[in-house]
Amino acid sequence: MPAIRAGLVGVGPVGDRIYTCVKERNFDLAEPLRVMATRERHEVLGGDEVLVKQIAPELFDGLDVVFFAGREGAKGASVEWGKVAIDAGAYVIDNGGDFRLDPDIPLVIPEVNMDAVSAATRFICSPNCSTIQMCVALAPLYRVAKIERIIVSTYQAASGWGARGQEELNSQIGQLARGEVTEWDPAVFTKPLALDCIPHIDAFLDNLYTKEEMKMLYETRKIFADPDLAITATAVRVPVEIGHSESINIEFAAEMNAEMALEILRDPDQSPGVVVIDGPTTDPNYGTVRDQADPSKQPWAGHRYIDERGYPTQADVLRDEFKDAVLVGRVRDDVTRPNTINLWCVSDNLRKGAATNVVQIAEEMIQRGIIP
Repeated sequence: MPAIRAGLVGVGPVGDRIYTCVKERNFDLAEPLRVMATRERHEVLGGDEVLVKQIAPELFDGLDVVFFAGREGAKGASVEWGKVAIDAGAYVIDNGGDFRLDPDIPLVIPEVNMDAVSAATRFICSPNCSTIQMCVALAPLYRVAKIERIIVSTYQAASGWGARGQEELNSQIGQLARGEVTEWDPAVFTKPLALDCIPHIDAFLDNLYTKEEMKMLYETRKIFADPDLAITATAVRVPVEIGHSESINIEFAAEMNAEMALEILRDPDQSPGVVVIDGPTTDPNYGTVRDQADPSKQPWAGHRYIDERGYPTQADVLRDEFKDAVLVGRVRDDVTRPNTINLWCVSDNLRKGAATNVVQIAEEMIQRGIIP
């Protein structure tokens, strides 16, 4: 890749991961990443002590690309500074939510719809973290058989709120460990998160869904260029620090079953970014292996127990080899409907769900000769 000049706005958990991704993925930088925030200070990013400069118009001069990070792109940073960066000659890749549904701005996942970006595209949005992992898992299947309906429940980590969410969870766990009454900030989570699950992410809307749930509908429709795609979501905050999980039921308009889906998802050429963890395992941590007919009179009588099976969990995305992947498991047919399957997917919401995605967009733009 040619040497480029890049900037970063925001130094929260996502900003830290963007800095780390740029460092790990061996970008050829003509100068150190130019890091900006609301005030000047030193921060440790990606293990390096970095001088963070107070954001100002002249800091965008000469940059080829600017990443907007922070919690939702610092909630408005790209609104104030995006045009400044573009006018200075840079491409903007925004992790924030302000412009995702703007019909004139592409919403991009490199594995799914990179062709939405051209040399004329100066501003690119990265989707919500939950949308990214679902679309990476489903796009390979959608290319084979059109999807008619998606039912998804998300189990989202505290870090999806931002650094304050992680602090709240860790503080509450400490309080419980010491036998103290749990305290919490209702401006972060509406109830104590430790040892609980909260079916409430972002504000409630007048249709009784939350904004987070409706994001998955509108963003997925935009990414797949399918305005009629039926999606219904329930978004739940869970007491996990990093990593989102999703249980997804997918109904197809053409033939599809679990066997076909696994063959597609296991093919790296058809399913870039996907790692399947699904199949028999002899790992003793998964429990006792049994193989006998169920003798009971329950409805499942006559089914046979099979070898215990592997599946991904949120802890897996903290492993180095999986930090930038979407992990898929529990792929099975919906026994109540034809051409319908269930699957479980997991991803690091701070890496692939945010930082890695924006860095991959820049990589693709460089490889396609759009940047610089």
